[in-house]
Amino acid sequence: MLRGLYTAYTGMLNEQYRMDIMSNNLANADTTGFKKEGSTSQAYDEVMAVKIKDVTENPNVPKRLGKMSLGVKIGETYTDFSQGSLRNTENTYDLALGGNGFFNIEFTDKSGNVSTKYTRNGEFTLTKDGYLVTKDGDYVLGTDDNRIQISTTAGNTVIDEFGDIYQDDALVASIKVTDFEDTNYLTHYGETMWDVKEGAEEVDVEYPKIYQGWLEMSNVSVVKEMVNMITISRQYESNQKMITTFDETLDKSMELGRI
Repeated sequence: MLRGLYTAYTGMLNEQYRMDIMSNNLANADTTGFKKEGSTSQAYDEVMAVKIKDVTENPNVPKRLGKMSLGVKIGETYTDFSQGSLRNTENTYDLALGGNGFFNIEFTDKSGNVSTKYTRNGEFTLTKDGYLVTKDGDYVLGTDDNRIQISTTAGNTVIDEFGDIYQDDALVASIKVTDFEDTNYLTHYGETMWDVKEGAEEVDVEYPKIYQGWLEMSNVSVVKEMVNMITISRQYESNQKMITTFDETLDKSMELGRI
């Protein structure tokens, strides 16, 4: 009976964890370049109950009594990097990536440490000094791994699908796009940037597909997430009812014991 209580309890924890992820997805449904997350559930490894001093079957291994299931275990959280829809903004420095790859961003934290982060959010702007930056002021890097600086007085700025920036028909800079052999080595840094873990292998995208005047929207489907949340809520309530039932049964057992 107590095993059933534990099983229902682990089920509630798992559904709460899933609900947190779904809620975050919905909160970022309109966030440019956001990639939705999901989670997996695992059964606890089967544990063998044993008679510690009974070695009749094997002198080195205690005798097994049977298998015990300990409920559900929260598995891994994963990111869905599928392409989001593109929205036309007609802004010169709004850029969307088609297919795989990430823009390279020079990020400086509060301690002054500088590192490279990666993003699909191409909502860029130009500073008064001509640096191409994110809306938070972090510098966009070029193919030479340096900050991109262009003229603020040029008559016409065109960014082609390969990331080459032309001003008045002259090539002035090229945007760097990087992909990875395995995106499992990427970890979230904020809502739309990613950091890399040790072992990540970078792949330069020689011919990226960049769309000027467009932004890649979140790949979250609000309808699907709402359906998932309803399912999670019902499963949570089912586990809650199980605990209530076990609790009432234990109360009756105590009453019978007193009699």
